Amino acid sequence: MKKLILAGALTVVSIISNAQYNWDFGGGIGAANVLGDMGGNELSRRDFVADMKLTQTRQAANAFARYKINQYFSVKGSINYATLRGADSLSSNRGRYYRNLSFRNYVWEAAAETQFFFYEINDLGRTYRYTNSFRAYIGLGVSGVYHNPKANYKGEWIALRPLETENYRYSKVVLAIPATAGFYFTFKKQFRVGWNVSWRTTFTDYLDDVSTVYVDKPAGSMAAILANRTNVAAAEAEEPGLSNNWVPGSKRGDPSHNDSFLTTNIEFSYVYRGKSSLYKSKYGNIFKGQKVKRRKVRAKF
Repeated sequence: MKKLILAGALTVVSIISNAQYNWDFGGGIGAANVLGDMGGNELSRRDFVADMKLTQTRQAANAFARYKINQYFSVKGSINYATLRGADSLSSNRGRYYRNLSFRNYVWEAAAETQFFFYEINDLGRTYRYTNSFRAYIGLGVSGVYHNPKANYKGEWIALRPLETENYRYSKVVLAIPATAGFYFTFKKQFRVGWNVSWRTTFTDYLDDVSTVYVDKPAGSMAAILANRTNVAAAEAEEPGLSNNWVPGSKRGDPSHNDSFLTTNIEFSYVYRGKSSLYKSKYGNIFKGQKVKRRKVRAKF
């Protein structure tokens, strides 16, 4: 029994010793963009990056902790920030252009994801010291997103959610599914530099405050002003009768597609090295009282 306990203790200690480089902590800076109901090109709304406007790209940042489960899988928890912007004035679609809506949204996200490492080089440069490495991964997770879209009116940014521009009070906190890909280099076993791109599919169509149809609002109210900012004179000059598209009950957005946003970051992290004293402090008592038998050899002269 003692031998069995001793063998188990040695196994646990071996696992702990090999796990001392499993945690890394860090952050990143980068850029963000959004796919919603504003902007876009001549055609109808297209998924993924086709309808994104590069000129609306804004800043993003994150902080994270990651734990390596084994050679192939890690789990990562992160706090992410992104500035999202959109404007119909940039669209080549005539209907969107004359709709003339715009927004800004400061987004905060708490995310958890599992990363799968499909490619790895354990010894960069073939130094045979295994201190520098490279790993590439894809990931999938779940997150909670806080958002609060605003529109600029005469130099002031006004929150749109309280105005209920479509007679609907949507939630400021929504779920999202982040799909990620990236890689990182590890130097001297403790310093990492990498790149990450993450596409979030959200469970809301209101990151930009646009989704369904125009509704009646009291004339002259802030809700009426910011719900319908159509450039009617320009629309009628382009095509008489075009302004009939923006009356109550007519299409204002596309509720068949939820909004998504993209971030890409350069990330830096520090790999935490566990204390080697863990073996002695936690498991040293197992060996107390164990006398080592030595073979006595009588000297012969």
